[in-house]
Amino acid sequence: MRDYYRPLVRSDNPRPDDALPLAGGPRWFSHVIRHRRDGSLARLAAAELPEEVRARLSAPRPSLLGLPMDRPQIMGILNVTPDSFSDGGSDRSAAEAALRGRRMMSEGADLLDIGGESTRPGAQEVAVGEEIGRTEPVIRALAGVPISIDTRKTRVARAGIRAGAALVNDVSGLTFDPELAAFCADHGIPVCIMHSLGGPETMQDDPRYDDVLLDVYDFLEAQIAMIEALGLSRDKIVVDPGIGFGKTQAHNLALLNGLALFHGLGCPILLGASRKGFIGRLGEAPDPKDRAPGSIAVALAGISQGAQIVRVHDVAATRQALALWQAVEQGGSDDT
Repeated sequence: MRDYYRPLVRSDNPRPDDALPLAGGPRWFSHVIRHRRDGSLARLAAAELPEEVRARLSAPRPSLLGLPMDRPQIMGILNVTPDSFSDGGSDRSAAEAALRGRRMMSEGADLLDIGGESTRPGAQEVAVGEEIGRTEPVIRALAGVPISIDTRKTRVARAGIRAGAALVNDVSGLTFDPELAAFCADHGIPVCIMHSLGGPETMQDDPRYDDVLLDVYDFLEAQIAMIEALGLSRDKIVVDPGIGFGKTQAHNLALLNGLALFHGLGCPILLGASRKGFIGRLGEAPDPKDRAPGSIAVALAGISQGAQIVRVHDVAATRQALALWQAVEQGGSDDT
């Protein structure tokens, strides 16, 4: 029976001599929880892990788009769609969208994720030409900004990369368009592989898993292996467990609680939970625009487990919360 290992992540001092760094960052672990498909859990010392597992969990993650992965990075969400669940129709032109993007950068975003097709539950597919028409002018207008193109389609990705994007963020995990993985591998383009159970049209109909944490892990592992076989190196791959994409509230909470498991894939982890429906339900905030406090809480919970990138709508609030959270964690050194 296969073993899966979830680090018990800590950051307090003093750090034990036998502790291992988590993904080369400031957080560490001295023990893990071993998961098995039969539902059994066991606590093990890090010293008991197979050497390849220890190396995968502790090795530093290389920089991505020039951004160091040993500290949390904030990805600002720039949807240029009329129907996104939270910010659809915010801009009347590419110039307005670019202005909103530059505002997010000034508020503390480290990179922007630009998408021209809503992937909210029930959303319908957008024609390739229309998606390119929405995204390409905005990417060009944001020249010099680290940009991810949020798309499932090769032609949209190609246009976005030519316009200045540097990463492809595919919510289908490279399953929607069979040519996208080869395109990214052939051109050495970094990619974020996200898990989704089905497409936006049907993903929330009745999502079921044997074990959501392990099922998502296995999917991401298989997709990493697939694109590595095509020639893309692991240092150019990011993984995202896909909060809200074919998941119930219980599934989302299980993934968030066990997020550290995904460090075993040896890639940076992107967490995208901002303003999602389960935050509205648990936080009693039916309007997505009122979900910033809950979104920030979830982002910090993910960062506490070593997530390297958080994808957010509320950049300024998230940056402020992160700065204060880190100051408290570090104990402070300024008497003023």
